[in-house]
Amino acid sequence: MDLLATDDQTFLWDTTRTFLERECPLTTVRELAGSADGFDRDFWRQGASLGWTSLLVPEALGGGAITGTGVADLAGLAEVFGAHAAPGPLLPTNVVAAALARRGTAEQQAELVGGLLSGETVAAWAHAQPARPALAPPAGVTATRDGDDLVLTGVKAPVEAGAQADVLLVTAATTDGPVQVLVDPRGPGVAVTPLESVDLARRYARVELDGARVPASAVVGDPATGRDDIEWQLQLAAVVQSAEIVGAAQVAFDLTLAWTFDRYTFGRPLASYQAIKHRVADMRLWLEAGHALAAAAAADLDAGAAAGPEVASAAKAYTGEHLTDLVQECIQLHGGIGLTYDHDLHLFLRRVVADRVTHGTPAEHRMRVTDFRELAS
Repeated sequence: MDLLATDDQTFLWDTTRTFLERECPLTTVRELAGSADGFDRDFWRQGASLGWTSLLVPEALGGGAITGTGVADLAGLAEVFGAHAAPGPLLPTNVVAAALARRGTAEQQAELVGGLLSGETVAAWAHAQPARPALAPPAGVTATRDGDDLVLTGVKAPVEAGAQADVLLVTAATTDGPVQVLVDPRGPGVAVTPLESVDLARRYARVELDGARVPASAVVGDPATGRDDIEWQLQLAAVVQSAEIVGAAQVAFDLTLAWTFDRYTFGRPLASYQAIKHRVADMRLWLEAGHALAAAAAADLDAGAAAGPEVASAAKAYTGEHLTDLVQECIQLHGGIGLTYDHDLHLFLRRVVADRVTHGTPAEHRMRVTDFRELAS
């Protein structure tokens, strides 16, 4: 992930890499295509014991970053996940854990954070809204005060791990501003419908709230901080997804580079043809730029840099666009075999495409970069 990675970070990432190679090789990822959940709960608990869910939670609540830079630690972990097309709700669980650590009440933290850290509890962030840009204000669900309760009405989709979650963190609009609310996905007035997914191991759902009631104590934070909290979580999602895209693209590139030397045509390896060399050089440029942007975005978010939102969007826009093209190029350079289901390349393409279109498309993030530039000028 970063040339300046510490020994502790490298240990975390290498340990995760070894665990995934042993417990969830690509043959297992393929088998998960027929699984309703897309991941095994015991697998997730074991991963949580390695630190997958604790990096954005302070030590006082039982968590702790490896180096004090939790976002960078998590981004490196996401890169490893991308390199293995690994299953598990890495992004939504960490977003919710971070939200509770930052704004949750003592009661909310006591009830939920321990379960998230142990892997016993799976959380989903219900923010995306159908037929609306993913980065738009959360108008898809409204929250209306009724006595001591909030009444939630609206739809969220796609929600990663929505049908597998034990708790939902729903963004909603109120007359005072946006809020985030903890919702029981199995409670009255809540309907969770699984959706089809291009990713073999990722699951998404549609969450419909039809007069769902939650106590006012279920609100995480308040309207005064809601907009900033949601913005920070969107930046976190962009960083994690950018890193995961880089990890998947790196493996696809490595497989393809080796293929161009092993595959002979007319008595010569593919790598000896000038046209192939030019295409591979372009791909390598995209890949190195993706690595740099993902690392910079993670560092800026950790530091709370003023340029953090812009860099996070730049990273998601660049990796979502160019590294998707890179994996498509890899498939083309493999020829007919690259288009088969039996080849592993499509597993990484599926992961890249899923990350590309959730929590803001490249086009939406480019618009955000443009907005930041206009504000700066």
